[in-house]
Amino acid sequence: MSQLDLEQLREKVDAVNLQILSLINERATVIQEIGKIKEKQGVNRYDPLRERHMLNLLKDHNNGPLDQKTVDHIFKEIFKSALDLQEEDQRKALLVSRKKKSEDTVITVNGERIGEGTPSFIFGPCAVESQEQVSKVAEAIGGKGLRLIRGGAYKPRTSPYDFQGLGLEGLKMLKAAAEQYNLAVVTEIVTPSHLEDALPYLDVVQVGARNMQNFELLKAVGQINKPVLLKRGMAATIDEFINAAEYIIASGNDQIILCERGIRTYEKATRNTLDISAVPILKQETHLPVFVDVTHSTGRRDLLLPAAKAAIAIGADGVMAEVHPDPAVALSDAAQQMNLQQFDEYYDSLMKFMKQYELKM
Repeated sequence: MSQLDLEQLREKVDAVNLQILSLINERATVIQEIGKIKEKQGVNRYDPLRERHMLNLLKDHNNGPLDQKTVDHIFKEIFKSALDLQEEDQRKALLVSRKKKSEDTVITVNGERIGEGTPSFIFGPCAVESQEQVSKVAEAIGGKGLRLIRGGAYKPRTSPYDFQGLGLEGLKMLKAAAEQYNLAVVTEIVTPSHLEDALPYLDVVQVGARNMQNFELLKAVGQINKPVLLKRGMAATIDEFINAAEYIIASGNDQIILCERGIRTYEKATRNTLDISAVPILKQETHLPVFVDVTHSTGRRDLLLPAAKAAIAIGADGVMAEVHPDPAVALSDAAQQMNLQQFDEYYDSLMKFMKQYELKM
């Protein structure tokens, strides 16, 4: 074979490559249209029977020289790329997606503009236990010029014998303390049936980790005109977390704050494992503000400050932590709550860090 013949064959290969590329892209365009129809119909993107049909059709028409194992391998990769393309199209179509809305969502609560650049803070007791207890915490928070207080009135607990909260009466106590010190109330709602009674006494609805995929609750809070703080489930992937937020926004409420609170791993040194990398991922993938709950992620008072610093440094829009007048007698999560003196020291250290961090930036 002459050099001329070799060059001609190479040119032919180049031409065939371009034909294959054109056909693959044409196929991808058709797959995108199929994906849109499947999404409207609520049909699963992956259909193993359809894939088997296509592979059998190829087998029936394969006249070589490629053996069928090689053909199957090539086309399975093509099929996989098509599924990936459909998934990417679906992500772009999400209402919470950064591709859908490029600018950051800013949520205003009691004059606090969450997501605008300066970190916000939510402090308060794990659970409302008495009017005196929650009022002391509210006084400490309000004295620092902060505008938000958290406290649990409805408490989903792992054990049915643990303190379950004071319910609506506890929420009324929290609201009374908040009003006294000009604070907005952030509290968890665990079932749609509680929403109507609770709404007059709260400013931000928290959906807890255990309810991240309580889809009826997500749809219910999507129909109210108040912000929602959505916590990541303890075993949820980031995609599952984002889709939980999509349930809320698809129901009409775009005032959503995402909250990373640690995920469950095999590690026992902390209560959960703080997935700090989730913060920039969520900021890139969505337009929603992102908080970090340093209390539930670490479960340790000694780690609250470094975890909060890490959250701020990596770009979180806010930090949540728990405060109790006397954690030793707290009815829930005693080991992870700060007392009032520790809270003062914690907040002062955090403010100093933020000033130093701004100077370095």
